[in-house]
Amino acid sequence: MREHKNDIIKIVVAAVLLAFGIIASAAGILTPFLKIAVFALAYIAVGFEVIEESVKSILSGKIFDENFLMSVASIGAFVIGQYAEAVFVMLFYAVGELFEHIASERSRKSIKALAEIRPDTARLESGGQIVEVDAKDIRAGDIITVDPGERVPLDGVVISGESALDMSSLTGESEPENIDAGDRVYSGCINLTGVIRVKVTEIFSNSTASKILELVENSNSKKARRDRFITRFAGYYTPAVVACAVILAAVPSIVTHDFSKWIYRALVFLVVSCPCALVLSVPLTYFAGIGAAAKRGILIKGGDALEAMGRIKTVVFDKTGTLTNGNFSVVAIHPQKIDERTLLGIAAAAEYHSSHPISASLKTAYGKLPDSVKIEDVHELRGLGVIAQIGGKTVLVGGDKLMRENGVDYRECHHTGAIVHVAVDGEYYGHIVISDTVKPESKEAVSLLKSRGIKTVMLTGDSERQAQKVAQELLIEEYHAQLLPEDKVNKLETFLNTGKSVAFVGDGINDAPVLARADVGVAMGALGSDAAIETADIVLMDDNPEKCVTAHDISLKTSKIVLENIYFSIGVKLLILLLSALGVTGMFAATFADVGVLVLAVLNSLRAMR
Repeated sequence: MREHKNDIIKIVVAAVLLAFGIIASAAGILTPFLKIAVFALAYIAVGFEVIEESVKSILSGKIFDENFLMSVASIGAFVIGQYAEAVFVMLFYAVGELFEHIASERSRKSIKALAEIRPDTARLESGGQIVEVDAKDIRAGDIITVDPGERVPLDGVVISGESALDMSSLTGESEPENIDAGDRVYSGCINLTGVIRVKVTEIFSNSTASKILELVENSNSKKARRDRFITRFAGYYTPAVVACAVILAAVPSIVTHDFSKWIYRALVFLVVSCPCALVLSVPLTYFAGIGAAAKRGILIKGGDALEAMGRIKTVVFDKTGTLTNGNFSVVAIHPQKIDERTLLGIAAAAEYHSSHPISASLKTAYGKLPDSVKIEDVHELRGLGVIAQIGGKTVLVGGDKLMRENGVDYRECHHTGAIVHVAVDGEYYGHIVISDTVKPESKEAVSLLKSRGIKTVMLTGDSERQAQKVAQELLIEEYHAQLLPEDKVNKLETFLNTGKSVAFVGDGINDAPVLARADVGVAMGALGSDAAIETADIVLMDDNPEKCVTAHDISLKTSKIVLENIYFSIGVKLLILLLSALGVTGMFAATFADVGVLVLAVLNSLRAMR
């Protein structure tokens, strides 16, 4: 509240002078001159800046704004002798403005907090020493050190040390992530336990934290459809009500010759007509919704994208990396004559020197490095598998074709995935099933979307068998397999041609064309992905597809609050405008009702933050 100290003092001074003026006038202890002086001081205390802004607007060609309406109405009331009401207009307007500023700052707080995730300095290793330098001076390839408790200043790869990282400022997830040498780290996360040395891969301006900040800072420049409507509405509405006020003051006055009465009603009409409740509450609501999403690791590029997310009727998912984890892992072990652990150990030893993803999944599943001393000779056969000499025995690890070419009587497997057979000296030992696994959150995400009446579709370049398995497991209504990138765009077009709003959810790396073509492009797991930040409308900072549902919920709630504010504000305005024209309401009631509408609308807007 310190930054509003001067505004609060002005309001208190004006309120005290107003109260004194009303009481003293009623008691008859003020001369006419002193009465005008007291109310004039109260008026200047809260009205000077409003009149100043009105003059500036007029000089710049922007005449019909709320400052102009309040200035004309209050000065007119003062001229016709309604001193207390003139002060009352400005006092309540000042209170409403103060309240709106405080509320706006609250809604911005979660987004402003993002500015803290990007450290300005980094500890650089240089000439055998560690020196603190400006993060902007670090180049790709430099080595930096990050101590426990510090934020990682730049994106990079850990070259030594191990630790746990707090990723909540980027992904919204509170559970720490363990890292070791070879793992990627992103600027903005907090190093919790151990000292790590990081080789920088992205300069300051391209770091994850910088891209997040740029995205959020620019979000307000992309107005929602209703926000743009309110801006246009105010542009026509304000001149129209000024014209109506002039007619209301002039025509009846000429007919009845009661100028004071009809000028007063026209001034009341002007006070009521101020559209500030709409103009302030609608963008504030969208900003609050964007802030609420940002706290959950969902970055939304403006009110337009936020509003559009609530209109979707079809969600099209990419499979790999979106609904599935995007990496191979052992899902089943079927030994023959030996136990599962022994079978896995033989396969991992044979694949010891291979860098193939299937080899990596076998070594990861085994849990420790095999004894390389026993591995005497290895031949990797492209597309077939591996033949290795281990402990004096010939070991074959690979697919059906490798077994057939070497005369091994193998057993077929009907599991979906890559089947890795193992044979030793021509004797079949069993097989291991390796597959990309479905994320645990995917089924719930699909179920929740379907419960909202939203159709779910999956597009993938994988085989028909793999796609069918995932679609059946997740209960996805429709899927299309073996698609090239251009095929995905063509398939998306068929859904867009139905006239219903379509969202595409992809990993943000190789799905840029489809993300750009969809009504709403949602990038999953987009940490460090330039394509996602540039192309998607909504960026989910982790791999959780359930956050699509969260984004949809936030969009629906925000749009509902916007509509509530629009209907409530316009409804009350029209009613009071009619009553003021008929002389039923006076300046006090009109001002209170106008500011009351503003306060209620702003309070309602803040609900979008939760």
